[in-house]
Amino acid sequence: MSKQVQVQREYNPKKLALVDRVAKLAKIYPVIAVTQLTKVRSAQLMAVRKVLRDQAEIVVVKNRLATLGLKRAGIKNADELLNHLTGQNALIFSKLDPFKLYLMLDKNRVNLPARAGDKAPIDIMVPSGNTGLAAGPVLSEFREAGIATKIESGSVWVSKDSVAVKSGAVISPKLASLLSKLGIKPIRAGLSIALGYENGLIYGSDIVAIDLEKYRASLLEGYSSSRGLAIEIGYVTKETAPLIIAKVYREALALAIQSGNLTKESAPLILAKVVAEANALQAKAKEKGYQ
Repeated sequence: MSKQVQVQREYNPKKLALVDRVAKLAKIYPVIAVTQLTKVRSAQLMAVRKVLRDQAEIVVVKNRLATLGLKRAGIKNADELLNHLTGQNALIFSKLDPFKLYLMLDKNRVNLPARAGDKAPIDIMVPSGNTGLAAGPVLSEFREAGIATKIESGSVWVSKDSVAVKSGAVISPKLASLLSKLGIKPIRAGLSIALGYENGLIYGSDIVAIDLEKYRASLLEGYSSSRGLAIEIGYVTKETAPLIIAKVYREALALAIQSGNLTKESAPLILAKVVAEANALQAKAKEKGYQ
């Protein structure tokens, strides 16, 4: 008779603690932000932790452990959130809504030197003028980058503003080295929210990424349009009342002038209109030869 041997699987205590921590934080905080760590440097992560201190907690965790922790927490729509856990991520647990969290992260981005293999986020421009670099082997790096140079007093000068690399292009090792020598830091780095979660609602990165200037301009445009409509239809509010009264006054005055109705306000304008018409008539008569 064979004996069944039950082997108890041993779990890594650190991993178990991490799963427990994710589950606990998910129950405490209403907002979870998934941030991708691709090409995020440790210095950036430390800077973000400092900025968000007392407002959020950042947990760098593997997707499998994050999945176990979030499922254990029993949060709403957990499955939909877990479908977006791809690649290397950090979870930010916060009481700030995803939009405020995005603005804080965006505000604390830093400019870093380019590394070989980075993609140019925008057209990277090398301005004209003295580079402060001594003439020598560096000239070949400028030449390979297609940047026109000249030598003055032993220093390398860039002849005109030049685009070293187009937006989206991969930065080569030599170009990364040249940009570093020139003190150009083209990489805008920081944590970016790939997904925002708040009490069961899920927001994509395109929704939480608020352009404040664009949003402000849109609000101002909406305010201006609604105020114009309110004035046109005579809808009285604290803001529109003075403008509606001014509009009615102008229209009444114009009607009085047109109909010749003399009042204290319209009389000078009616007389000026009559004089202008008389002068025009006199000028026309003179053209016809009448005195």
